[in-house]
Amino acid sequence: MTNTQDFSAMMKDMMGAFPIDTSSMEEAFKTQADLNEKLSSIALDAAGKSAQLTSKWTQDTLAKLSDMAKAKEEPADYAKAMTDFASASAEVAAENMAAFAEIAKKVQMDTVEVMMAAGKDVAEDASTAMKKATSDMTDAAKKATTQ
Repeated sequence: MTNTQDFSAMMKDMMGAFPIDTSSMEEAFKTQADLNEKLSSIALDAAGKSAQLTSKWTQDTLAKLSDMAKAKEEPADYAKAMTDFASASAEVAAENMAAFAEIAKKVQMDTVEVMMAAGKDVAEDASTAMKKATSDMTDAAKKATTQ
């Protein structure tokens, strides 16, 4: 009866001949975590600024509504109060929308800056990893052919 060859030992020997360096994976993980931290920081900062702006806008609107809700001497004063409120609300809305646009523009600029830096870092990491992998594979191949 013939003996079956032990393929698990052969696979183990073959995989051992090709060294795997996990440091490049660790670096990639660290780079990704750093990128996520920066992008999260940008988003959270924008959310905080937006919340502050919304809160101030709401408080200003409620204060103007309070003035409008006060009792008036003449019926025409109610119409004037409504007109003044509508006019002031439109003006404040335009100002606040411009402020929201500035927040969005800053988020966009910061995100592009972070992504450009991350692209550069990823390219450098990939280049280093490929050079090391090529060197390791070349060394392993030379070692395998000289034995």
